[in-house]
Amino acid sequence: MEKISVIGAGAWGTALAQLLVAAGRETQIWAREEEVVAAINKDHVNSVFLPDVPLNKGLRATSDLGEAAAADLVLLVTPAQFLRPVTAELAAHLKPGVPAVICAKGIEKDSFALMSEVLSETMPEAPQAVLSGPTFAIEVAKGLPTAVTLACADEALGGRIVETIGVPHFRPYWTDDVIGAQIGGAVKNVLAIACGIVEGRALGDNARAALMTRGLAEMMRYGAMRGGRSETLMGLSGLGDLALTCNSDTSRNMSLGIELGEGRRMEDILAERRSVAEGAHTVSAIADHVSPMDFEMPICTAMDGVLNYMADIDATIRGMLERPYRAEHG
Repeated sequence: MEKISVIGAGAWGTALAQLLVAAGRETQIWAREEEVVAAINKDHVNSVFLPDVPLNKGLRATSDLGEAAAADLVLLVTPAQFLRPVTAELAAHLKPGVPAVICAKGIEKDSFALMSEVLSETMPEAPQAVLSGPTFAIEVAKGLPTAVTLACADEALGGRIVETIGVPHFRPYWTDDVIGAQIGGAVKNVLAIACGIVEGRALGDNARAALMTRGLAEMMRYGAMRGGRSETLMGLSGLGDLALTCNSDTSRNMSLGIELGEGRRMEDILAERRSVAEGAHTVSAIADHVSPMDFEMPICTAMDGVLNYMADIDATIRGMLERPYRAEHG
């Protein structure tokens, strides 16, 4: 696995490509935006999605998916809601048996499919893995210490991928729980927006700690319902990612929540952003998925109301606080 292609040149894709080049891998990155391709190749910077980080001169960019498909390993780093069309197109060029690592965190809105389920439909001949965990792109790009989960049902393949992408300051830990690794990364984005609202409304650290803890309970219930394991959700791709994303406005999701909590309108916030806050899309998939069931996810359901149905934030908070008392593990 010496030749690697990163599909998606947002902040996270660019950071991963930077990491791989520094690790000595022949790396290219695919971007749809021609100005991003030109900036990476000519100026060695991604000024649109990861500004102020000089990129390794060995990193090459392309807007041709056919060219990007010529690799021993592909990392899929497109936004979750765009994974299906991009991989359907990529499949026409990729050699059978080339592994694909899913690096997008989310749940498809209309189908409620996890990203691994999308990939099984669009690229059925590609062995797959999932990379998730507590990662801010800017810190990975700068070479700061990071640990992640690499989920792969095939332990031998998972080990090869770990050896390929791992370096001392970027430590992947293998698991075979592909589902659990994805649930953690998806649900924590919704909870980060909620924690941002807590911050924006100045409700205090006690409230944020309570929301994170009860949110983790929702994450674990939903993960179990979909076939994930609790120990995975207590690890890097669950609790670890939740702790990072809910405690820093570096998180796109938390910063979105902060602005909502301060009184700004959703459409005005999104109009100013090029990057995607995945939780805003994932929340509707989760809420729509569980709504026909006798399955409680009160925080995620409340966030769906705020983000998609213009529910009043203060009334939503009151409704959450007035819920009936219950056992902690209920």
